[in-house]
Amino acid sequence: MLTHKFFIPVLILWPIAGAVITYLIGRVDRDFRDYVADLVCLAQFAAVIFCHKFIGSEMQIKNLGGFGMSFKLDEFRFIYILIIAFMWLATTIFSREYLAHHKNRNRYYFYVLLTLSAITGVFLSNDLMTTFIFFEMMSLFSYVMVIQDETQKALQAAQTYLYIAIIGGLATLTGLIILYSLTGTLDVAKLTNPPVKNARALYISGVLIFSGFAAKAAIFPAHIWLPTAHTAAPAPSSALLSGLLTKSGLFGILILSSHIFMHDKNWGLMLLILALITMVLGAVLAVFSVNLKRTLACSSMSQLGFILTGVAMMCYLGVHNDLAVRGTVLYMVGHSLIKLVLFLCAGIVYFNTHKLELNDIRGFGRGKKIFMLAFVLGGLGLAGVPLFNGYLGKTLIHESIVEYINMAGKDELLFKIIEWLFLISGGLTLAYVLKLFVVLFVAEPVKNFSHENKKYLSIENVITLLISSLLLPLIGLMPYKIGNVIGFSGTGFLNGSTHHIVIDFFTFENIEGALISILIGACVYIVIVRKFFIDPEKNYECSNLWPEKLNIEFLIFRPVLCKILPFIGALFAKLVDLITAGLVDVILNRSSRTKFIIPPEDNEFGVYPELSENQSAGVVLGASLSYGLITIAAGLLFVVAFVLI
Repeated sequence: MLTHKFFIPVLILWPIAGAVITYLIGRVDRDFRDYVADLVCLAQFAAVIFCHKFIGSEMQIKNLGGFGMSFKLDEFRFIYILIIAFMWLATTIFSREYLAHHKNRNRYYFYVLLTLSAITGVFLSNDLMTTFIFFEMMSLFSYVMVIQDETQKALQAAQTYLYIAIIGGLATLTGLIILYSLTGTLDVAKLTNPPVKNARALYISGVLIFSGFAAKAAIFPAHIWLPTAHTAAPAPSSALLSGLLTKSGLFGILILSSHIFMHDKNWGLMLLILALITMVLGAVLAVFSVNLKRTLACSSMSQLGFILTGVAMMCYLGVHNDLAVRGTVLYMVGHSLIKLVLFLCAGIVYFNTHKLELNDIRGFGRGKKIFMLAFVLGGLGLAGVPLFNGYLGKTLIHESIVEYINMAGKDELLFKIIEWLFLISGGLTLAYVLKLFVVLFVAEPVKNFSHENKKYLSIENVITLLISSLLLPLIGLMPYKIGNVIGFSGTGFLNGSTHHIVIDFFTFENIEGALISILIGACVYIVIVRKFFIDPEKNYECSNLWPEKLNIEFLIFRPVLCKILPFIGALFAKLVDLITAGLVDVILNRSSRTKFIIPPEDNEFGVYPELSENQSAGVVLGASLSYGLITIAAGLLFVVAFVLI
């Protein structure tokens, strides 16, 4: 009889096997390889559906390389691995046409399927070390998805992505070590409000762990990789990066916020500050953007800020966190599906025009009914318009803010300001969605986008796009039969209140927030966007008003990481080299002047002509020993830092 002990490993191992199979087939027949990749993802989707009968199961693998792994399949995890499997199937089918003329397709499919295995492991994990292992695997595998085109922009974007992933991973690992020393466990179930004597150390570990997860979730200030990576990566990869890989970061943040710091308002305050900055800044950047995929990427940043606001409200509301929990889960799922649709739409634009700048693709969508339908459904869902899935999550999070205002006391004014920032950001979302719609479907075509000799979309991609986009109003029109199932799935995982508040989504009181955002968005579009960002008299030509130098990545991140830190490291290495070389001089009874003799550049064997053979050997020994000791010194510094913490 098949049990969870068979299927949980299969969900993780099957994509790895599929990656190897598709790679080997691709060495022989590339076209057949594409269809095999589709079948691998289809089998994964079917296996996830079958695993519904195993909800509530747990599994542990002990003594695996000196440590164990722990997995669990609860309702929330099931919902998300189902979304993962569906989105991977849709993007893999879409990739066949999108990547038809790309190089390195064998490598692409190999690493995409490995990433599927890793992210499935993240969402099935039930202890933070298991989460961390799969999280780091996912970061390394997905790096190849960003670098796929191997253009200068792709290489630069992938470099930034990898820097953020490595720095975030080191921070998370350090935090996990501290957390384990404080609690003696990394098991999620045992970390709910852990009794620790040193609260300060617990917060330090929490912030370090949060840093790594927040980097992947593109939370300010670690958001810098997202606009560049999404723009450079192929559109199917962008859909996965935006819709799912960012959610893996949120998964870790959810564990921290709903278990270790459950109902902790201090933790909630930190989340809320970062959420508001991310939410507003992302929306502003999207309004300014003149690139289709960059606009969608900045939009993702903003939407992740909305979701993090819901997580913060879970901490503030404490035992009354039902609305915040349901809203957070619904928003996460809704955003994943919306970004699948919108990035597939961006992919249609790119593989037909090989352009993404808005001025180059004006009018592309005119006469393309299926494309327009999908884009409109995705755009309305993103803007939180009633009857679409984005409205459900946004309404619940908004109502959780209103609920806290009624019990905030002296903080009432502060949270009213927060509520308005939430609504204004929602309005900005509608403004940049309208901007994209007008550019694509209202403007006159700037060139001949007709396709007399070929269709702009293959039949399999028409089906994929329609199924993906029609899910958005389906969930929005069935908030009680589908929306509640999704929202309630987070109750157990997020320690949500079991006293569920009945919400009528279509009363004026609940629609009011969405209507305010819609009104703000319409005003911003008419008064600001049409006046400063697009010119109706010039066929909606777009203006790039964002200062080129005002870029955190190139203003702060790259100078610090690529210039300042290497300089400090080189200076430190030189000092250690001089000190250790001096010690070697003393040990070998050499004259101190010898260490300052520099061999000529063309000396192939590194022998010092001024020295005897023994003296030359001593200098070489000193140099090699001193540089070897640098690594020991660096390791000791990390140990000392850990002990001090």
